[in-house]
Amino acid sequence: MKDMQVRLEKLRTDAAECALIRDLATDPKKRELFAKPAEHLTVLAFEVERALGDSHSEIAPDVPPGA
Repeated sequence: MKDMQVRLEKLRTDAAECALIRDLATDPKKRELFAKPAEHLTVLAFEVERALGDSHSEIAPDVPPGA
């Protein structure tokens, strides 16, 4: 599980770096070039985060306190 958290942080970092390069680019073609991976990596990070949440809930289902 720790390995997946590390990979999730890497995806988030890579997405943020692509977005930064996109935002700083002055050439419209380069903006578009970096916009696509920024969006893709953001979606991947969201999916990994969702999968981690799903697997966590399967391992330890939510139980109300005091139950």
